[in-house]
Amino acid sequence: MGLFAKIKAGLKKTRESMSASVTSMLHSFTKIDEELFEELEELLVMGDVGVATSEHICSELRKQVKEQGIKDPAKIEDMLKKIIADMLRGGEGLNLSTKPSVILVIGVNGVGKTTTIGKIAAMLTGQGKKVILGAADTFRAAAVEQLGIWAERAGAEMVSQPQGSDPASVVFDSIAAAKARGADVVICDTAGRLHNKKNLMQELAKMNRVIEREAPDCAREVLLVLDATTGQNAVNQAREFKNVADVTGIVLTKLDGTPRGGVILAVREELGIPVKFIGVGEQVDDLQPFNADEFSEALFAKQE
Repeated sequence: MGLFAKIKAGLKKTRESMSASVTSMLHSFTKIDEELFEELEELLVMGDVGVATSEHICSELRKQVKEQGIKDPAKIEDMLKKIIADMLRGGEGLNLSTKPSVILVIGVNGVGKTTTIGKIAAMLTGQGKKVILGAADTFRAAAVEQLGIWAERAGAEMVSQPQGSDPASVVFDSIAAAKARGADVVICDTAGRLHNKKNLMQELAKMNRVIEREAPDCAREVLLVLDATTGQNAVNQAREFKNVADVTGIVLTKLDGTPRGGVILAVREELGIPVKFIGVGEQVDDLQPFNADEFSEALFAKQE
């Protein structure tokens, strides 16, 4: 299955709930009027796009319709696809310009953080990069074991310490190992304790200090993993994490299991954080680098 086919299949539930409703609604109108825009906005809100983002999309659509003198409602869908793609575009690529580069992966427990790390590691090793995984989620039982399984699958090495160890010391050991072994990328797992923001903030700050000291000029990514099935709650989580960490990108997992894929627009628009990857299935290659045009196209692809 090609990349576009994977994304299209992964967005099936969102397409059936949100996009199909939008397409059906647009075809029911014979002219473009305020009622059409109001109904479109309502459908977008119901599709977890979020109130502010839905208003923004419709406002941009009104402006373009007026500027271009569009009269036919059938032309709205292509305009909508372009507006969505334009909103999502920018900053998708990972910055791995130094050796080593460091990726910190954050997110609450249960969103698929460890799996995401394993899949990114597999993608990078597949590109010929040497990857070290740092098991810095030292609080959750079995976190190290899970990461170890993924390290083996991905052909990556892992650095760990006993449960309860200081996460920052694992980051220190991981960077030291990367330097000694000539690794290209260090990916560090972190604890997902958002309910205690003060501890999390202190922990992340300590990790960052270690990275600054041990690899001062390294390229660094802080990826926030969000579960698409939680809808608007994912936006709230992103907002909370943005308050405690310098998040450089979003990984949106479990898109294939939810009709709430519209939440990707709310996260991008309301928080201004680029989407780097989307998860559209269970397999190791089902974590796809994000492409705004393909996503928008797949969102409105015709049902088969």
